[in-house]
Amino acid sequence: MDIEFSPAAAPLAEKLLAPALEIIARYPEGRSRSALLPLLHLVQTEQGHVSPDGVAFCAEVLGINKAQVGAVATFYTMYKRRPTGEYLVSVCTNTLCNMMGGQEVYDRLTDHLGVGNQETTADGKITVEHAECLAACDYAPVVTVNYDFAVDEATPESAIALAESLRKGENPVLSRGARVCSLKEMQHQLAGFADERDGAVGDGPAGASTLRGVTLAQQHAIAVPNFNLDAPINKTKPAPSEENRGKVATAADKVTGAVKAAAGAVADKVTEHRNAGRPTDAGDAKDPEVRTAEARNPTASTPDTTGTAKASAPAASNAAEAEGVAQNPPAGDAKPAGDSVRNEEQK
Repeated sequence: MDIEFSPAAAPLAEKLLAPALEIIARYPEGRSRSALLPLLHLVQTEQGHVSPDGVAFCAEVLGINKAQVGAVATFYTMYKRRPTGEYLVSVCTNTLCNMMGGQEVYDRLTDHLGVGNQETTADGKITVEHAECLAACDYAPVVTVNYDFAVDEATPESAIALAESLRKGENPVLSRGARVCSLKEMQHQLAGFADERDGAVGDGPAGASTLRGVTLAQQHAIAVPNFNLDAPINKTKPAPSEENRGKVATAADKVTGAVKAAAGAVADKVTEHRNAGRPTDAGDAKDPEVRTAEARNPTASTPDTTGTAKASAPAASNAAEAEGVAQNPPAGDAKPAGDSVRNEEQK
């Protein structure tokens, strides 16, 4: 792909064009704009945030304008608009985590590090943010590092200990998830590329709450009949047959068909009502609105299309209406009633 990049986007293009084109190739032809989300993560693998140069690169490689890229980059919280530390530590302060002490964890941690929300420590190691929800209510309160679960049922002390371990360059084992990585390495994964570090994926154990269903099934000898762990997974969904879809699905289909049939009958009745008493001319290609205007204009064979015809006063049905019509002539010239020029013209 031959793209002429601007001076702002050229430095990033030299480093990221090849993986960017690989990302774009994942989408159907004509749908390349769908690649914007992973492309923004790709930019963050190099810069740690989405800079104006990153916005320009994404816009130019996709053939869209920078405003369209900026609208997406400013909408999602995972796209950072200013430099971020090597480790992004997120503390959930949403409803349940807050009730379980999440706000205290966040307050004590930020006080210890001397930073506020979305701020980075002086050594560039840690950026702290409070998160609205980290989808782990059964482990509340939770703390993540670069979007991997780091501390379950966190306390101020355990969160501070984690932060200090990261600042010292240690490699703490997270409570769940893969081996801790830098934010730029995580952005590489979010862009759709595999974590190539040896053994990184198998480091973090699964939590007891996550495995609760499996544990109960093992304790009570519950298993799916005829389940084969080695059975291949179909890449395409087979067409359901009437025999295996079940009574509920079959009944739903019948209801849907009845509703569609009733809607069609109503539409036919409406059409019949509208056309009642009117001759049908198969060769009449006029717009219905034009025919309606002609029907409502008994004083002219053809509706006025120039806008120069003067509107005629409506016929009054009683004395009071006639008096009102006489005092309020139609403003067919688009001038407001009472306009001095219009009054002079009438004289």
